[in-house]
Amino acid sequence: MYRRTFLAFPSVLLAANSSNLNGRWDLTVPSNESKRAWWLEIKGMETPQPTGSFIGAPGGDLDPVTDISTSNGEVRWSITRPSGKGKVWKGSYRARPEGDKLAGSLEVSGQSPVSFSGKRAPVFRRDDPDKLKSGNPVELINGKDMSGWRAVRTNAPNLWKVEDGIMKNGPGTTDILSDAKFMDFKLHAEYRVGPHSNSGIGLRGRYEVQILEDYGQPPDTHGNGALYSRILPRTNASKPANEWQTFDITLAGNVVTVVLNGINVIDRKEIDGLTAMAIDPNEAEPGPIVLQGDHGPVEFRKLTVTPLS
Repeated sequence: MYRRTFLAFPSVLLAANSSNLNGRWDLTVPSNESKRAWWLEIKGMETPQPTGSFIGAPGGDLDPVTDISTSNGEVRWSITRPSGKGKVWKGSYRARPEGDKLAGSLEVSGQSPVSFSGKRAPVFRRDDPDKLKSGNPVELINGKDMSGWRAVRTNAPNLWKVEDGIMKNGPGTTDILSDAKFMDFKLHAEYRVGPHSNSGIGLRGRYEVQILEDYGQPPDTHGNGALYSRILPRTNASKPANEWQTFDITLAGNVVTVVLNGINVIDRKEIDGLTAMAIDPNEAEPGPIVLQGDHGPVEFRKLTVTPLS
């Protein structure tokens, strides 16, 4: 889970071309140690009051786009947020269109600028998952070792292991991703978390289905079974801490269904774009399954992917 506060983002350039930036953008950050991809949506650039949404550093939530200005052909915005112990973090963002792409940077006082680039998000064809053909199931946990998995980040130790057939993380470890990549699929997962812990499953390495120990709490966009910060579960179907739970997730194009412990909590909802867990911005391509391991203890005993075509 990534709970953080965000404030601002782009509007654009010359009035004659401003509407060219309307739409959804997948952003790549080459130097980002956390290996996160960012996402931006811009609306109403041809109007006096454009709006938008953003996911990216230094936050992870889906936040409104505000504080927009343009200068010398650049879009500019800033973010200010508390950073602990009475301090304030402030970042300045700027972006410039280059053809049908974006080139931009984040600047923070006392730090080197962070560059990013953007390309338009794809428009998905909406297929009926029930009419897609199921392929051969792929078991991502072999019950013996961590074959088929690797660390997302190299700046944290990889402390994932398999014990008694169960794959589990260690404190202070990194997220992991599968070597195998998938486009449309059904995923059956069996997992367990302890009190106050949370994790997540990244679909195609882009869209996080939240795992959270939140038994008895009201549904939340950051709660168990949510499409993190984007899609609210219809009900909270969580079990108490330390009990095994199941997900049955279907992803076809950008339409997702989530069944938690046998209860349909998200039924064929469209995913607007990347979530905070995203490590791969190329939405039109197959991607890995990612497991979040840096937010608390979590165990998996089953991860079965059935490709759809």
